[in-house]
Amino acid sequence: MEQVIHIAYFLTAFLFIIGLKRMSSPVTARSGIIWAGWAMLLAVVVTFFWPGLHNYSLMIIAVVVGSIIAWVAAKKVAMTDMPQMIAIYNGMGGGAAAAIAALELFRGTLPNIGLVILAIVGGLIGSIAFSGSVIAFGKLQGLIRDRPITFPLQKILNLIIFVAAVGCGGALLSAHIPWMLPLFFVASLLFGVMMTLPIGGGDMPVVISLYNALTGLAVGFEGFAMENAAMIIAGTVVGAAGTLLTLMMARAMNRSLKNILFGAFGKEEIGSERCAMGSLKPIELDDAAILLAYADKVVIVPGYGMAVAQAQHKVRELMDVLDKRGVTVKFAVHPVAGRMPGHMNVLLAEAGVPYEKLFDLEEINPEFPNTNVSLVIGANDVVNPAARTNTSSPIYGMPILDVDRSTNVLVIKRGKGKGFAGVENELFFDDNTRMLYGDAQDIANKLVQSLKKL
Repeated sequence: MEQVIHIAYFLTAFLFIIGLKRMSSPVTARSGIIWAGWAMLLAVVVTFFWPGLHNYSLMIIAVVVGSIIAWVAAKKVAMTDMPQMIAIYNGMGGGAAAAIAALELFRGTLPNIGLVILAIVGGLIGSIAFSGSVIAFGKLQGLIRDRPITFPLQKILNLIIFVAAVGCGGALLSAHIPWMLPLFFVASLLFGVMMTLPIGGGDMPVVISLYNALTGLAVGFEGFAMENAAMIIAGTVVGAAGTLLTLMMARAMNRSLKNILFGAFGKEEIGSERCAMGSLKPIELDDAAILLAYADKVVIVPGYGMAVAQAQHKVRELMDVLDKRGVTVKFAVHPVAGRMPGHMNVLLAEAGVPYEKLFDLEEINPEFPNTNVSLVIGANDVVNPAARTNTSSPIYGMPILDVDRSTNVLVIKRGKGKGFAGVENELFFDDNTRMLYGDAQDIANKLVQSLKKL
């Protein structure tokens, strides 16, 4: 039976890898998720046949209850809330790995010191990923202030907590001391909380990806400790994918992972911005419609504001109306637009926007000087020229969409607030920029109606 289980685990690994490969393209992403889902189902089912397994009733109850909760949550969650859902589910994986480590260490039955070390490391990483993901969820959900939460000597305190966690882990390694086990996990969980609090909401996508990688590593370590091939493979794949994604996102923001984790990015700093010259210039909706109607090329730049307003369907309708008038319409999608990679792509695909109309930063930037109108919908930091010109700005050096180089810029925005980075957007004050204030869905709908009347 063990040989059959190992063959099934090998098939699971193959399906995971195929699924991950297919997720790399929007065309095949849906089928990739299905493949990975079947792989997970296979791994769960064959594990029930592992020799010497007990407590079947409890495991079945847990699987059924967890599946029902996940099904209901997935059906109800809005696309705008998907990042925090991913954050909490990532955290659950880390928490599960930590729970496995706690049980194995409490039993004290691991056969050699090498496996004990792996269990301790997996428990430490899994606990950090769990508690850190909970804080990330809270920041994205608005339960916790999304600005960095800092206080004096915070980094020193965090270092003390981390050293305490490692010290408790070392004590568990040298001697089986039952009361040291809860101290180890309390310190590990506390470090995850303290490490995430000083990180601003604008960096949460990178943090979620990092914790995803940590969850994979924790599962992989526990797989080695328990000699479970499925956990080793799944953890390794998740850890590697999460690490690559984290590095890619950090590169897209032109910032180091160290700066993201310890830089308190997004904290209000007096004197960190230069004064924006000029004033915000609003435009009448009918005038904006005329500007769009008689343009040769329009580039639409979606941001999180579009997601919040659930305006993607009206934006697609706007695209259709402009297409019928012979206007060339393209979409510029920044790598970190929204709150997670691919967020804007998924929203636009959901609304039926053809994939060939979506262009990434490197593809679309050379086209802005020849663009008649750039329509910015709820995007902020990713179109801020300060990233190119203002050396004192916190976002200086971050690759941005060169919207300001268009002939005209229309910005749909709910209010005059700042972006996640907490800095003023110099684009809004440019001579060629006009502001359309209001809900993105409502404004897009009114633009469509105005265009149809022309």
